[in-house]
Amino acid sequence: MSAVKSIPARPSNMVLPPSVCWHFQRCTISPVLHWVLAGFMIKAFFSFQLWLTKMQLLIRGQKIKLSELSNATQLNVGITINTIKPLVLDVSCFGLDAENKLSDDSYFIFYNQKTSPCGSLKSLGSRNGDQEQFQIDLSRLPATIRKLVFVVTIEGEGVMSQIIDGHLRVIKKNDDLAMFSFSGSDFKNEKAVMIAEIYIKDTWRLAAVGQGFNGGLSALLKHFGGEEKPSEPQLGSSLKVNFSKAISLEKRLEKEAPQLVNLAKKLAVTLEKKQLQDIVAKVAIVMDASGSMTVAYKQGSVQAVLDRMVLVAARLDDDGILEAWFYASKHVKFPGISIENITNYLKKNVKSGFGTIVKGLGFGNNEPPVMQEILDTYKSSDLPALVIFITDGGIYEEKNIKRILIEASGYPIFWQFVGLAGSNYGILEDLDTMAGRKVDNAGFFQVDDLAHISDEELYERLLNEFPIWLKNAKRNGIIA
Repeated sequence: MSAVKSIPARPSNMVLPPSVCWHFQRCTISPVLHWVLAGFMIKAFFSFQLWLTKMQLLIRGQKIKLSELSNATQLNVGITINTIKPLVLDVSCFGLDAENKLSDDSYFIFYNQKTSPCGSLKSLGSRNGDQEQFQIDLSRLPATIRKLVFVVTIEGEGVMSQIIDGHLRVIKKNDDLAMFSFSGSDFKNEKAVMIAEIYIKDTWRLAAVGQGFNGGLSALLKHFGGEEKPSEPQLGSSLKVNFSKAISLEKRLEKEAPQLVNLAKKLAVTLEKKQLQDIVAKVAIVMDASGSMTVAYKQGSVQAVLDRMVLVAARLDDDGILEAWFYASKHVKFPGISIENITNYLKKNVKSGFGTIVKGLGFGNNEPPVMQEILDTYKSSDLPALVIFITDGGIYEEKNIKRILIEASGYPIFWQFVGLAGSNYGILEDLDTMAGRKVDNAGFFQVDDLAHISDEELYERLLNEFPIWLKNAKRNGIIA
């Protein structure tokens, strides 16, 4: 094993030592000697700064003690990959036990699970020039975790020989402690690379691995003894990993709707908090298109609602489609909304008529007919259905609305009513006390202005009662 190479970190704000400046001003010896002495002093000063901030440059297969780099237990690991052509890359960290197995899925840190239970491992996302950074606190890791393996995988088309280069660096605060670089020429047709490991062997150590792996992320998970969860509703079960939606969503958004990437990350936090990250459900939206909603449509508030709701469907719905109904005096079902068609959906699909938002629907508001159609649509569903009902109020068909909600309480449908910048919500404000239902199957909250509510709060309120209904519906045999 060759000795550890060292390269200097880039010194910042370096200034000429005062002694050099004084030498130029006060010394009377020859100009040539001036430059010789000045050069010597600058070199010595520069070398001293490099010695203070040196970084270990590791080669493939090399192992060193972390104590040779720093005695700190709180470190960051940054990973960057440059590719010849666009590839869908996922960067992950596996926390393994003494048998090199992922005995606890909650120590698998990836896009859809950003923090370990104890907070010792965290995904920080893109930061300080790295495509992905992980925050590590070795002092807080449970004794069962003996090794951290940092990997990059390709989702979909592409192989690792198509990358240009990449590196992993170990960071303490803002100082680079070590770096391991690799290139596409190191690999052939592999779909994954185990880049490096931090492991304990009497003391914590760092290994530059650079080992290719033929399978992708799912294959790596199986290799380490993890379990890939099938897409089925198991609210409150121990956290398993559902790759089919979570891993690919952000990549799809980057291609089809980049303006929604940050929204998706905020939604992911709420889903995990509500234990909904693995739930599979039908998701639908009912959008008020009565005359009083004209300003909301023109100002973009309705499109903003659709932007936020389509992400809920992309994460929960079995086919990722947000089924959509628009209603006023009459109602109509519109083409399903997806990541692929959400951009400018209203402009592309909604045609107004004389004095109406949607041609042919009129300008009043008549909720029961559209509610009855939705009930008929989902009453035989094998999956729970989350119906997001947007209205600006003016509710007057209270008797029929109550009748439909009571009937629907025996079916796998949860109604989340959202009041948008309106008034006179009537019976919707008394849903919690509505009698005659098998379970409480509806919730309501009001938003005066989307611009005055954070995305986090919107998702929190939108998904607040749905998980409670899921538990009660399961307990009462309404859903499996």
